[in-house]
Amino acid sequence: MTSLKRSLEIDPYASNIASKVFVRSTKNGKVQKITRELYLRQDIPCSLKICPSCLRNAPRDANGNVAPFVLSEKPAGTKRFPTGHYLVPDTNVFLNAMDLFEQKSGFYDVIVLQTVLEELRNRSLPLYNRLIGLTKSEDKHFYVFFNEFRLETYTVREKGETINDRNDRAVRTAVQWYGSHLQAASKHSGRTKECPAIVMLSDDKENLRRATTAKLSACSLKDYVSGLEDATRLLDMISASQRGQESRGMATEQLYPDYYPMSKMMTGIRAGTLHQGVFSVSPYNYLEGSVCVPAFDKSLLLLGRENSNRAVQDDVVVVEVLPKAQWKAASTKIIEEETLNKDENADAEEGEGESMVTEQERRALQEEVKKIHGKNLEGRPQPTARVVGIIRRNWRQYVGHVDSTSSSKVTQSRRQQTVFLIPMDKRIPKIRLRTRQADELVGKRVLVTIDSWDQDSRYPIGHFVRSLGGLETKEAETEALLLEHDVQYRPFPKSVLDCLPQQGHDWRVPSDLSDHGWVGRKDLRDKLICSIDPVGCQDIDDALHARPLPNGNLEVGVHIADVSHFVKPNNAMDMEASVRGTTVYLVDKRIDMLPMLLGTDLCSLKPHVERYAFSTLWEITKNADIVNATFTKSVIRSREAFSYEQAQSRIDEQAQTDELTQGMRALLMLSKKLKRKRMEAGALNLASPEVRVQTESETSDPVDVKTKELLDTHSLVEEFMLLANISVAGKIYESFPQTALLRRHASPPKTNFEELTNQLKVKKGLELRTESSKAVADSLDKCIDPREPFFNTLVRIMATRCMMSAEYFCSGTQSYHEFRHYGLASEIYTHFTSPIRRYADLVAHRQLAAAIGYERLDGSLHSKAKLESVCKNINVRHRNAQMAGRASIEYYVGQALKGRVIDEEGFVMKVFSNGFVVFVPRFGIEGVIRLSDLATPEPESAFNAEEYVLEISGSIEVRIELFQKVVVRISDIREASTGKRKVKLELVRQ
Repeated sequence: MTSLKRSLEIDPYASNIASKVFVRSTKNGKVQKITRELYLRQDIPCSLKICPSCLRNAPRDANGNVAPFVLSEKPAGTKRFPTGHYLVPDTNVFLNAMDLFEQKSGFYDVIVLQTVLEELRNRSLPLYNRLIGLTKSEDKHFYVFFNEFRLETYTVREKGETINDRNDRAVRTAVQWYGSHLQAASKHSGRTKECPAIVMLSDDKENLRRATTAKLSACSLKDYVSGLEDATRLLDMISASQRGQESRGMATEQLYPDYYPMSKMMTGIRAGTLHQGVFSVSPYNYLEGSVCVPAFDKSLLLLGRENSNRAVQDDVVVVEVLPKAQWKAASTKIIEEETLNKDENADAEEGEGESMVTEQERRALQEEVKKIHGKNLEGRPQPTARVVGIIRRNWRQYVGHVDSTSSSKVTQSRRQQTVFLIPMDKRIPKIRLRTRQADELVGKRVLVTIDSWDQDSRYPIGHFVRSLGGLETKEAETEALLLEHDVQYRPFPKSVLDCLPQQGHDWRVPSDLSDHGWVGRKDLRDKLICSIDPVGCQDIDDALHARPLPNGNLEVGVHIADVSHFVKPNNAMDMEASVRGTTVYLVDKRIDMLPMLLGTDLCSLKPHVERYAFSTLWEITKNADIVNATFTKSVIRSREAFSYEQAQSRIDEQAQTDELTQGMRALLMLSKKLKRKRMEAGALNLASPEVRVQTESETSDPVDVKTKELLDTHSLVEEFMLLANISVAGKIYESFPQTALLRRHASPPKTNFEELTNQLKVKKGLELRTESSKAVADSLDKCIDPREPFFNTLVRIMATRCMMSAEYFCSGTQSYHEFRHYGLASEIYTHFTSPIRRYADLVAHRQLAAAIGYERLDGSLHSKAKLESVCKNINVRHRNAQMAGRASIEYYVGQALKGRVIDEEGFVMKVFSNGFVVFVPRFGIEGVIRLSDLATPEPESAFNAEEYVLEISGSIEVRIELFQKVVVRISDIREASTGKRKVKLELVRQ
């Protein structure tokens, strides 16, 4: 075989050509060797503004322009580098200190080497994306230097050299070249004495030693940060793992078991002896976790710290099922960390004599492991398991507050101490922090990152990122809930705003029908169209109309904002929208998916102005049977923008006989028939606790909380949006059977309903049948208590929590029978009707436009892999948006009740051996009432798990049963564990 290696004698230009060899395995298990040639160049610019040679020789685009140079002419100086400096970090610095590089108080003029960027991408895609974001920032001056393609900086891997050592050498080579290159540029400009330094940042001791030997400017991250003006704050942001276990002894006892090697875990998963799943922590018992795996109908229980083995909420873990003799019943007790492990000393525990389980936790666990030999499902032992490894850490940034009891009262300048951060999310364990700002951080909302969780530490170790502000301040609490739920709330960057129409608010639908904007559009401006939305809605996605046809049928139209006209595939605005995924609605603000110019103006179907729309038109009989459906791009002019209340009043006002009102009445008549048909097909009428917080118009301060009133007009809009979504789903699937973006709702496993089924049977003698959605729907209709009208709603709320979450998916990834939407009893479904606020709908618009021949489908939407990635992101974003909205309501309800004491009716939703959960319909809230809250001293109790009854005796005599109506006293309190203001419930009477 001829060698691919070139000889200098044969090829005089061989020094400009290098080769890279890759080895990969093929599908059939064979090893394939791939050789690629690299063409090394000398015109890749340094991007130093003081360098005339690179500016002269840099490549030019088709217009003859050179890309703007990024690195400042006069970079910032420090005590150590008074003439200024440029930073060249290695990979580990970015891996462990990305938060530092995002700070505005430092870390400007950074040279990001191609070697480092590629290694970072392989090791952490989220950090890679954050770094790419920094390179696009016009303020930070981050420049990607392609050292692997520059002749002078390309580094050949030597025989016997590890990849890591080769990459470290490549970094040093680039630093050395930049240094000599900068010296030459400074000499040319006569600034030799003022020449800035090229500084390599690394925490690798060997890399630093070799750099020093080569007389390069190099320092560790800690040493560099120590010389900055804001050192006290910035030093806290250095990863705990980078601080090298400074505070720990050399030899410490391992508290947690070792993880299995990855090879052993993969073998076990394939053999079925080990199982992979997502770790979840019980909201009522922090010592109880669970993992859902396909091999078991019910979740596997993980009891205690040792079995959880350093897993954190949402980590992807590998578990091993314990012997059947060790299977236990699910917890019947409320166990809260702040109650058991109060006033722990973070410094005293660190490394010296620390035990994995505290004595209080041991006693609580001993009570829980007692076997319950009962007939009810709660007492029946479940399979238990232990974590033997982590496939993927899903750690994120966490918001919390510093436990004041863990902070030393002695203040000392720049003195570092260890404190505990208590996360807002109770499912996350305490996080141990080393900080020099402990005194200033007490009483603040703080953002932190987990760095590691070693075997010799009971708690994970993290570092400070930034302070959000004081506890209970509106700004800090709002930002906290956005960060907690990973909501993208930064302002839209310039690249996105540049995609907007240049006319801005003056944009209009072209008056000339021959204009390109009218091509393929139907003129529906003569239709009597209106929109119906919540009060104050500005981003109006949808509008409707109905009119009688000569044959006695009705023409019905659903008209949706044509967002895809303004947001083109793969431009900056489309990429930003795909990342955000959805608009997030909070009580006092809205975090838009698209810039306001589009969302509240150009796309919004406002009344009395012409707008581009995407219309679905049906011919429907008066019995609500669909004769045909057509889809078209259109131009409409809405006649009115009603609130739900205004529309209901208009319909009910018999004196109103105009055509628009008659059309609304026809829509209402049809909607009732459509709903009846859905219910007969097995659609579920579920419930969730929904309230509306009234706020001051100027300050957004909450003044009252009201339960949302459901009107017929709510159902009117809902039914036609559902019909449009179902119709569009069928059309895009017909055209793109492998890549249609659809939405499915899987039928829940029967085990999901077991507890509720048993509760209804035991307490009310009612049967909940679950073999189909129709059976569930019919059963829920019969779950009635003649003495208590709210009981049926309560059961529906509890049934909703037994359901699976609906999810977006790409049609080619599921078989057709898996498309079904269980809750809607529909064979196929998608989201089409809200493209202003949901990215999924925007994709559906593009697919529908291609399906009707309006335009060609972008190539990215022919890729199943691309669509799977989109679906994965928008599923997460949709869920996060819902959680953020609920958290916002919870916060504002707490603020609305601040300083007030109210007695309200509530219902017992769950009973434990040491407390119970009460739901208060008026405020849509639920809270735990513990035995210790009932009286002092804490009363005795006897829990009958079979009958769901808690008999309380001693200092107070009370009998609590599941579904029982009680009266509770509602007040506000700042929860010590999370720092959040929440409602406190006290039992008044039963």
